[in-house]
Amino acid sequence: MPQHNQTDHSQHEQPEPNPPTHPASRRTVLRAAGLVALAGGGATVVSACAADRPAATPSSAAASPESAAASTPATETTPSESASATKSTTKPAETAPKGPSVATSKVPVGGGVILDDADYVVTQPTKGDFKAFSKICTHQKCPVTEVTGANIVCKCHGSTYSIKDGSVTNPPANDPLAESKVKVFGGKAYVTG
Repeated sequence: MPQHNQTDHSQHEQPEPNPPTHPASRRTVLRAAGLVALAGGGATVVSACAADRPAATPSSAAASPESAAASTPATETTPSESASATKSTTKPAETAPKGPSVATSKVPVGGGVILDDADYVVTQPTKGDFKAFSKICTHQKCPVTEVTGANIVCKCHGSTYSIKDGSVTNPPANDPLAESKVKVFGGKAYVTG
């Protein structure tokens, strides 16, 4: 009876080929990086970038966004694609404060202006240093009428106040003008409280 050579087929079997992968576009990688920044973890990058790839292993889930981007072939992007990727991580624009305001260019250095539509005097004792005070005189509650040099003037009885701190510079008033906070934003000085 002829002997058959029995061969071990396991030694000659070809390994099963990996399923085809589709390289992620740069846009996909940038979006994933934005998600990582928002979510705060590397696993998001792997799952977002590998929608058509096999499930991530624990070691690949810890990969950083940089390594995920480095393993993906680069493609050309347009400026609008780059801008859309960075929009998701930028802070919202700051908004103007609430409260009465005056253009900073209208407030002279070493002087001030009396607001018509609010009960405040806005001064600029030194360049870029804005102050706000009540425009109601502390003597007899008359509104102050002008800012002359370094003084806020009430013509009812002649009281004057300093543009630096609202203190009395000439009686009969005894108490200083009440000071309020000022915030400069967008070329205006806002009285915020």
